[in-house]
Amino acid sequence: MKVALISHRYYGNKDSTINHTTQMIQKAARDGAQLVVLQELHQGAYFCQDENVDKFDLANDYQKDKIYWANVAKDNKVVLVTSLFEKRSEGLYHNTSVVFDSDGKEAGIYRKMHIPDDPNFYEKFYFTPGDLGFKPIDTSLGRLGVLVCWDQWYPEAARLMALSGAKLLIYPTAIGWFDSDDEETKSAQLEAWVAVQRGHAVANNIPVISVNRVGFESDECGGGIKFWGNSFVFDAQGVELFRSNSTDEIVQIVDIDMQKCEQIRRWWPFLRDRRVESYGDITRRFID
Repeated sequence: MKVALISHRYYGNKDSTINHTTQMIQKAARDGAQLVVLQELHQGAYFCQDENVDKFDLANDYQKDKIYWANVAKDNKVVLVTSLFEKRSEGLYHNTSVVFDSDGKEAGIYRKMHIPDDPNFYEKFYFTPGDLGFKPIDTSLGRLGVLVCWDQWYPEAARLMALSGAKLLIYPTAIGWFDSDDEETKSAQLEAWVAVQRGHAVANNIPVISVNRVGFESDECGGGIKFWGNSFVFDAQGVELFRSNSTDEIVQIVDIDMQKCEQIRRWWPFLRDRRVESYGDITRRFID
């Protein structure tokens, strides 16, 4: 399967950013991409750096935005993984990945389940936790296990997607550093982020795709986030097929051998050897 990873910076407003992203998708399609994966909240700035009720207005065009990206998928004949701000009802909003098939039809949605609340990542203010569970989305290319950003730190989410038949794990992402972080801290954070997702590939014997933003986005207090990029693909054995740097935008095609999963699961039959009858305590917050 030829997968395109598209990572870019914010271009000052929604229209300019969307136009730039669309041009990148068009290039990916010309280069033979079948599946295109975009970064988290790719239509504009990462707006969760502060708590501002006016920013809920950013979700008002959710239905119109879906129509736009459906047409982009159809025009370019690609399966497209987007990441949008969903207004579900008055006062009810989600961080939602909408997947469109290559004919432009909506294949399904995933609402981000794990919602962070950290300095400059005040997502709990904006997003209600997802209520659709960890269910893969069926497309013409197969069953996609789409998760979003903070979900990537939780092995339970990856495992449940794999147990439901996902052929790929996909993570649209927005994560980065603060200027106050020293170089040792930055390196430790980045490598932990890569390592935990590589572990999902190895433990579940399926490829993992993670697409992160790049560029610096300021906050209202003079600080901000430098998104660290490093978008990557690991195959079903945890072998790195591609990894970008921390600064450059990318339209990167990666050819993934989808048959390798079967062979790896014969060598390493982790799913066969699970002791499911002994895992009941995993549903507890903490075992006292």
